Amino acid sequence: MRLLTLGAAVSHMILFPVMAADERDPTGDEVLMLVRKSQAQQYLQGLTGKLRSNETGQSWPMELTMRENVVRFLFRDPNEIINLDLNKSGTKLSRVVAGGRVDMPMSLYGERVRNTDINYEDLSMRFLYWPGAKIVGEDSFSLQKCWHVRVTNPDGRGPYSTVDVWVAKSSGAMMQMEAYDVQGRKVKQFLVRKGQKYQGAYILKQMRVETFDPATRKVIGITYLEINDPK
Repeated sequence: MRLLTLGAAVSHMILFPVMAADERDPTGDEVLMLVRKSQAQQYLQGLTGKLRSNETGQSWPMELTMRENVVRFLFRDPNEIINLDLNKSGTKLSRVVAGGRVDMPMSLYGERVRNTDINYEDLSMRFLYWPGAKIVGEDSFSLQKCWHVRVTNPDGRGPYSTVDVWVAKSSGAMMQMEAYDVQGRKVKQFLVRKGQKYQGAYILKQMRVETFDPATRKVIGITYLEINDPK
């Protein structure tokens, strides 16, 4: 099964591909490497969806394409085009403006997209490239056995210090992600709720993104990322 998200990403957080079977359990770094490698091989065209605030009911339409290792997010009302470049060494966000692209500075990665619970760091999915990932346990989500992988921010840039990822053993799909601040307090959670068929595989249909108050540990915002049925 392959699932697509922001990742949250929104990636998001972006594509959640099939992981090749192995006779032994992979290391944390190997799990993330397989996810990255399969992401770069995907091709998407003409997907539409929206970001929807649970509190206000307001929604923001979006379009999503991926080809030649570039994921393109087009948000509407007003229009904004964000490109996510995937390569072997990391990811890079840029905005499309008159005359070409402008790289997005790291200082903006913590800003929210369309005033939702998804920020530009979530779109970038930088954590997939952080070294030293560790498998810290196993859990089950939606009857699927998952590796629990933890990765720590190596350079201190961006809003997250640590990210936990639950990856399905049977498919390599990322089922849930949690992000923590430098004091180890949870600030964000991403949960895949529904999938749907697309080109012989499964992609995201709905993801729930929750923002937490690190002091009280209470949920202070909920946004849904929803992908429409493919045409």
